[in-house]
Amino acid sequence: MAGLCAQKVICSQSLGTSSKVFLRNCQPCANALLTNKRHKSELAPTNKRGDLTAYKRGTGGRSSFNGIVATVFGASGFLGRYVVNQLGKIGTQVVIPYRGPEYDVDHLKLCGDLGQILYTPFNLKDEDSIRAAVKHSNVVINLIGRDWETKNFTYDDVHVAGAERIARISAESGVQRLIHMSTMNTDDIQYAALGQKSRFIESKSRGEQVVREQFPEAVIMRPADMWGDEDRFVSYWAKHWRKHLEMMPVWKQGKHTIKRPVDVMNVAQGVVKAILDKDAVGSTIECVGPQSFYLYDMLQFFYDEMRVGHINLIPLLPTFLAKVKICETVFPATPPLIMDKLIKESNNDVLTGCPTLEDLGVKLSPFDEGTRYQLKEFRTSKDYSESLHEIPDAKPPPTVAEVDAAKRVFF
Repeated sequence: MAGLCAQKVICSQSLGTSSKVFLRNCQPCANALLTNKRHKSELAPTNKRGDLTAYKRGTGGRSSFNGIVATVFGASGFLGRYVVNQLGKIGTQVVIPYRGPEYDVDHLKLCGDLGQILYTPFNLKDEDSIRAAVKHSNVVINLIGRDWETKNFTYDDVHVAGAERIARISAESGVQRLIHMSTMNTDDIQYAALGQKSRFIESKSRGEQVVREQFPEAVIMRPADMWGDEDRFVSYWAKHWRKHLEMMPVWKQGKHTIKRPVDVMNVAQGVVKAILDKDAVGSTIECVGPQSFYLYDMLQFFYDEMRVGHINLIPLLPTFLAKVKICETVFPATPPLIMDKLIKESNNDVLTGCPTLEDLGVKLSPFDEGTRYQLKEFRTSKDYSESLHEIPDAKPPPTVAEVDAAKRVFF
């Protein structure tokens, strides 16, 4: 107390002296009144969520900030981890909404520098949690999808109602760019295997419509079957569940089904390109690979590369359909076989004239080179040394153009 009183006396005696003497004698009081310029931010937000581009720092790369704060719904999925990695690679701050244990998305922390990967709990049916996830972001990416229905979430709950909520709340929160992930063949849904339409594709089509209504400037991306590590395409066909009595039941033996599989990394690169490309606003982008194949030839290539040899493709037998029904009943949480997937896999991948990944400047990866590496774990005698060259590599599958040029006749 005596010290403070003495300080007040000194300050009162210094009022008549010069400013230098005042600052020297009353330094603690002066520091409380004056603010050093270098401790004060000169960046003033100019819009609803702040001019984030003004905060750009660094020369680019993971240790920089490029001015983009992106909320990625569905980051824990197959495509999500690749998208988060591509965003972190260019210095994007990523907000990852998650449900369930945080440990399910902990590994994504490595995709960005310190403080660039953030987490927030959410529920797709809880609008407040969605609003909290997007309130600081200028980009929102919706990768949420469900291959099968559960007691908690139907196709419409996820692909329609959930997509509508995210698009509407993003528009209300002032988000500048929305990327919505859909699927191929949503314009003209085909009657395929068993004479039915895929409910998965139908729900994705309705999801596109509600997203367009709520956020007209959204970029809708339609990926074909994606291949890559831990995918649900190559590994799906290679696992024993898909076979039946050492044969492969396929609608019309796959001889009339055209597929355009695409590398998941190319799709992730396309998402980043769609964010940065101003001309992509409001567009629909079809994400397909560089080549198209008949499903028959593609499956033969898979089993040749697995060193199994020729695989007999047979029609969808009633006994196999019963096996699928049993899988859906016994394993409702993670069924290895789904009736709707049998219908979906028999759809032709038809281009409708929309822009593709190549139009965004993405260099597409060849199908056979990438899948060879992926099929190694399913090979017979996979530990056998390849350096001996005693087992020849499988020939790449012929493309649709090559098959049609050769005028192959299917019986």
